[in-house]
Amino acid sequence: MDTKSDNKLGTEKIGKLVFSLALPAVIAQMVNVLYNIVDRMYIGHIPKIGSTALTGLGVCFPILMLISAFSAFVGSGGAPLASIQLGKGNKKEAEKILGNGVTMLLAFSLILTFGFMIFKEPLLYAFGASDKTFTYANQYLTIYLLGTIFVQAAIGLNTFITCQGQAKVAMFSVLIGAIINIVLDPIFIFVFDLGVRGAALATIISQGCSAIWVVAFLVSKRSSLRIKLSNLKPNWKIIGAIAALGVSPFIMQATESLINIVFNSGLKHYGGDVYVGSMTILQSVMQLFVLPTQGITMGTQPIISYNYGAKNHQRVKDAFKYTLIVTVIITIMATISVALFPQVFARMFTSDQELIALVVKVLPIFMAGIWIFGVQMACQSAFMGMGQAKISLFLALLRKVILLIPLAIILPRFTGVMGIYYAEPIADILAAITTGTLFALSFKKILAKA
Repeated sequence: MDTKSDNKLGTEKIGKLVFSLALPAVIAQMVNVLYNIVDRMYIGHIPKIGSTALTGLGVCFPILMLISAFSAFVGSGGAPLASIQLGKGNKKEAEKILGNGVTMLLAFSLILTFGFMIFKEPLLYAFGASDKTFTYANQYLTIYLLGTIFVQAAIGLNTFITCQGQAKVAMFSVLIGAIINIVLDPIFIFVFDLGVRGAALATIISQGCSAIWVVAFLVSKRSSLRIKLSNLKPNWKIIGAIAALGVSPFIMQATESLINIVFNSGLKHYGGDVYVGSMTILQSVMQLFVLPTQGITMGTQPIISYNYGAKNHQRVKDAFKYTLIVTVIITIMATISVALFPQVFARMFTSDQELIALVVKVLPIFMAGIWIFGVQMACQSAFMGMGQAKISLFLALLRKVILLIPLAIILPRFTGVMGIYYAEPIADILAAITTGTLFALSFKKILAKA
């Protein structure tokens, strides 16, 4: 890391540093929200077929999330390791971690593209598609899969920019893609009358532009960490280290895919297509608040990682404190907003009156536990920043695998379709309490071992 960035992470006032690093990350995630949901907004308002097409897009979510999960596996696993090495002054080792990350992303891109292309039809039906919604799901997914390599590069490598303290550069990579996507979506969907296909095409073009930006920076002299051909050769020790730390964020996103499958199949069984469509909207609204909160944790994680590596314990504590306060404020605001204005959020995604009425009913229930979710996000991010792979893995499993999925399967047997909506807030609250308690008991011990 260059001296300027080094001094920033190690010496600048925490409040100012958190603001300078987290704000661009928050803006990037806010833009990323638009990136993720603008397709759904436009698709949901396509005349005559909007609600059906939106439901079809929702059926694709498990696959889209799994693709992103592999990006997180490499990016969130490799970037903290690289940042820790930079904190120790070991730039060569940090660049080897980056190089192996690139190799892993290329391999995953090929495997995922061909694998999902071959098995997409049975998978989509298993994930909640009906004969009515399969057509739109298939149209979107087929085109999206062709851009898998762009998704892997844009998401997976961007964290290696953030870990250098270059948050603004990382923000622009997302900003470029989002703006292009927002511009192209209405043109392809409505002007060229490509419908769902147009939305998918706009997405992969915009992801491609983001990927070019990220790679161009990481091979340039502006980057403290540079991609070098000599570092692309697989080093199994490094790959193992990336995997050990990356498995937690991978599971966080991969289990989102599994949760989607459980939600959609359950909603289809107990309710029907309109209930599957409602979940597409609920998860989109959730992203409006969760992704900016993740921006806070992404922006402060390099501070925690660097100062943990430099054995500067007080700065680690201060960075965590700022993260916790801001994330909890955001999640409390989210809870209040959806309780007061559910119809506003529903109409953002559809003009179908039946779907709007359902979303207005279930949205405040579904997000009733998000007010305390900020605690889990802040604590888990701090564990990751300090390289605590095992604890991060447990926390990743806790909320989703141990709590949410069983609840989403069991509750509907007693309460009908509404049980699926009840499962989310119950899991959020229980997981946050457990995570906060574990963090309080172990934080000082982890710092003492640094």
